Parts: sequence; C-alpha cells; structure tokens
Amino acid sequence: MESRILRCSHEGSVSVAAELPEGAVAGRWVWLDIVAATGDMEAVADLTATFDFDKMALRDVVEDVDLSKVDDFGRHLLVILHGLREDDVGCFVTEQYLVTVHRCPSPALDFLWDRILENSELANGGVDHLLARIADVLTRRLLAVVDAFDDAADALVDGALAADPELLTELTAIRADLATVRRVVHPQRETLDLLRQSPSALITDTGHRRFSDVFDVAVRATQGLEAARASLAEILDAYRGAEAHKATDVTMVLTVYAAIMLPLSLVAGFFGMNFVNIPGFNSNWGWIVVTLIMAAIAVVSLGIFISVGWVRRPSGRRAGRVLGRGLIEAARAPAQIVGAAYEISTMPLRATVQRNRRGGEGPGIED
Repeated sequence: MESRILRCSHEGSVSVAAELPEGAVAGRWVWLDIVAATGDMEAVADLTATFDFDKMALRDVVEDVDLSKVDDFGRHLLVILHGLREDDVGCFVTEQYLVTVHRCPSPALDFLWDRILENSELANGGVDHLLARIADVLTRRLLAVVDAFDDAADALVDGALAADPELLTELTAIRADLATVRRVVHPQRETLDLLRQSPSALITDTGHRRFSDVFDVAVRATQGLEAARASLAEILDAYRGAEAHKATDVTMVLTVYAAIMLPLSLVAGFFGMNFVNIPGFNSNWGWIVVTLIMAAIAVVSLGIFISVGWVRRPSGRRAGRVLGRGLIEAARAPAQIVGAAYEISTMPLRATVQRNRRGGEGPGIED
C-alpha cells in the first residue's frame, strides 16, 4: 500500500504533508490518496480508522470493482468514478477530507496532483470542488476516445471505400474500445446527475454547479459514443459495398477475357480439325490469314466492350492509414487543466493521428 497527503491552507497555499493532522483541519481541505491492492484491506482500514467510514463501502472500494455510483452515509459520501481502462477511483468525501482509493497508479490523479502543486488556483473551493475536478479529469479522458474517433473517421471512410483488407481489424479494435467506454460513461453520467442534485450538506451550491459542468461533459461523451457507433455501422456497410464492387470488377475482367477468347478458340478449333480439304490447309500463307482474322476479332471485341463501358481504367484510389490499436491507446494523453477550467489537450492526440496517416509507425501517446 502507498499513500500521500496534500493539504490546502485557508490562504490557498498547497503543500505535501507527511501525516494526517489530528483533530480539526486548519485549512480548506486535506486530500489523502491511497494506492491499495486487494490484500491491503486491513492496512487501509487502519489508516482511515479516524474517519469512521462504512466498513462495507470501504471493502467494496478496496476488494471489488464496481460501476460508478454515489452513496450517502450522512457524515460522508462514497463516490466511485471511472476513467480509461483500470483508472477507477473510490472517493470518500467528508467535510474537510477527501480520501481517494484505487488499485493501481492513476494517471489522471497524478496529473491533477501535480497541477494543483504548480497552480494554487486549482485548490480553490472545498472538498466538493476538489472532487468535481477529479470527476472532470476522469470524464474528459473518456471523451478523448470520442475525439480520437472523430479524428480517425476520414481515414476510416477512405479505407472503407477502397476496401482496405486491414480495415476490419481496425474496426474491431475501435468497436471494442467504444463498447468499453460506453459501459463506463452511462453509469458515470447518472452518478454526476445525482451529485449535481444531491441534497447532502457536504456539497455546496457552487459544488452543484461544478458537477453540472462535468455532467455536461459526460452527456457529450454519451452522445458522441452513440454517433460513433452509428458511424461505425455506416463505415462497415460502405466497406462491404466496396468489397462487393471490387469483386464485381474482378468478375467483369474475367468475363471480358473469356468473351474475347471464346471466338478465338472457335476459330482455332475450326482450323484445327483433321480434314485435308480445309481452306488454306496446304498454303504457306494460310496461318497468316487465320492469325490476322483472330487478331481482328480480338481488337473488335475489345473495342465493343470499351464502348459499352464494360472495360474501364481503375480509379487507383488508395486508402488512408487509420489509427491502429483501437482508440484508447491514442486517447491516453492526460487531461490538461488551465486555470480553474478543465480542458483535454488534443494537440498530442492530433499529432498522433497525423503521424499515422503519413504512415508513421511511432508509438502512441502513453500515460
């Protein structure tokens, strides 16, 4: 188990503390962040014994993986939030304490922790404001998957129209990522809806407004995921149509080839019969005449096929390179917080997409 403590004074200064203060907090809030594995239940219980958290709720956070939810226990709240992959966080909220528990290091929490230390303006407000900032960073990381799909949509469409054989692998990875995020976004949206309307005294009026802003982000992510799923279905239909069209082109070429060879085979078969009275059989120039007739038949047949549009030059359109490795790997860039607002940085993500379109094989953006 690992733990760290961040403390904000009444003046707004932020510092890392070595241990939890005893008694009432002389400041705005204290953030206790705990990284605990399944077997660390007793250690976590001992560390948080002074808060008198609900034992079953604490065990659920440490030993179980639950969907996003909010439970009101009167003197404290339990809020479970999710980000990308295993970036799920259990948050216990009291009047002056925020205790976050997660199983593995959280890139979102690490990023917010560092930004608060660098910019004391992010420490403004109480514990509910700090919780809203955490919810915002985690939710915007989910929204980054939708933004990654939007940036990759043009390349996916190009691949579908060109019937790129690698497109199905790309679509499978992207569909799996969208399904994973969709299972997380819907419960998180409901949780944020409860928080923005919560009657708990632990959430102030300004806290309600903060959670309303984060709820809007979750709604946007939900709508974007639904639109992305519809776009995936359309792209798949376009791929199937292009693939069928390509198969039709191949069949057309074979048909034209067979149609040209059929009369030639007829002429060759006629003059190949074993009869001595065939015209030109004993002539030195007979084979030349037959060859010219066959060439004329081939040229005329090909000209007729071109005139009716059965033979045409291929378009030569090439598919753009799509993301590869799904969307989550491209959307793992940490959130960027500017002042008191929370915005996701899209510049690294756009650079990754552009590099992939140029055919680069560089690694994706990692946490």
